[in-house]
Amino acid sequence: MTVTRVIRYKTHPECADENERLIRDVFAELAEQQPPGLRYAAFRLDDGVSFVHVAVTEGAANPLSASAAFGKFQAGIQDRCVEGPAAAGAAIAGSYQFMPE
Repeated sequence: MTVTRVIRYKTHPECADENERLIRDVFAELAEQQPPGLRYAAFRLDDGVSFVHVAVTEGAANPLSASAAFGKFQAGIQDRCVEGPAAAGAAIAGSYQFMPE
């Protein structure tokens, strides 16, 4: 079963760079470990403080839950945020070379 989640949030301005650093740490760990069943992207929006993550998982387990870097990222997310995080399920309506449909 494929599950797609979109997570949106806005950080305090003074926390945005630290938030991005923590995200980059997650992707560095994922590149090292290459967990199967995960497609994941994170975006920092033009306002500099808003972020959007898109995670697509295959199967019952979410590989991010086993990531130490992701755990560290999540540990302080509420303190870094002004709004959110707000997660929603999503279905691909269309894509071009973004992810397999």
